[in-house]
Amino acid sequence: MERHQWIGYIVLVLVVFRIGWGLIGSRHSRFADFVRGPRTAYRYLVGRFPAGAGHNPLGGWSVMVLLLLLLTQAVSGLFNSDRILFDGPFYHAVDGATRDSLGVVHEWAFNGLLAMIALHLLAVAWHQWRLGEKLLQAMLWGRAEGRDGQAPAVGLWRAVVLVASLCALLWWLLQQAPPAPRMW
Repeated sequence: MERHQWIGYIVLVLVVFRIGWGLIGSRHSRFADFVRGPRTAYRYLVGRFPAGAGHNPLGGWSVMVLLLLLLTQAVSGLFNSDRILFDGPFYHAVDGATRDSLGVVHEWAFNGLLAMIALHLLAVAWHQWRLGEKLLQAMLWGRAEGRDGQAPAVGLWRAVVLVASLCALLWWLLQQAPPAPRMW
């Protein structure tokens, strides 16, 4: 459970980082660059909207759903317990009904993540091998032939400052967690 807890903290920092990067990162990392309205997503789906350098309109919505599910999973885990040896850091900060509800949310988010990951992998495979788009190359190396961005990347220092700030914030929040009640 200790590894599970640390993985949860890492996921929380990375998801909040990605949300922050969607606001202050490079042009094609920003949500404004790739999150489109439902009408545009539909037009893309029926072939009347061209794909750009970054995510296509459906891929943009997939990113948002994945981030929401990951954030839900990580935050609900802070309030969870295995009812044997492990209590999340904020398990004792809420009442029993809230803990039970967040436990259900944790399970539902996990199942939603499994479904979205499968859908995402299928979509990437379809675009890579059926449509001939170089998505895997772009995902692994940040660039691919024929998929050039229209703006340079922002400085690495911005990402380092954001990650360090988020780690410090998480550490501070965990210090605010109430202690477990004494058993005897």
